[in-house]
Amino acid sequence: MSFEVPAVEARATGKTSRVLLLAIAVLSSAGAIVSGVSLERHYAKSATSYCDFGEKFNCDIVNRSEYSEVMGIPVAGIGVVGYGVLLVFSTFYRTRAKTPFRLLIAATAGLAFALYLTYVEGYVLTTWCVLCLTSLALIFVISVLAGVVKFWATKTS
Repeated sequence: MSFEVPAVEARATGKTSRVLLLAIAVLSSAGAIVSGVSLERHYAKSATSYCDFGEKFNCDIVNRSEYSEVMGIPVAGIGVVGYGVLLVFSTFYRTRAKTPFRLLIAATAGLAFALYLTYVEGYVLTTWCVLCLTSLALIFVISVLAGVVKFWATKTS
């Protein structure tokens, strides 16, 4: 009887990890889409009507500011690549032993970058971007889920 508990726990933990990795994959896909839209708006010449709610909420101001690029690379492009990496880790590399750790590191790095950009929005530009805030929410949830996946991986090894 007590010999069955680890086997049951291992199956439950494996299923939990698969569900969490699927959630991360879905959220990563959503993040890539949001970042892709933001990247398109970065290069657009016209105004973004669906993201303009006055002086305090305007994606165009944020997406075309001097802070919208890092060494000439659009921040939104970095987001597309970052979410792509998270998607690859949570799908194609999900069975590898080091994936939970790598997933957590990548998600945490993305969250740190998003928090820095949110600081820039709030205190430097004093204008918020709805797309950017959506991306922040997505990477936050992904980071939490990646932490749980890492916890479960540590518990079972």
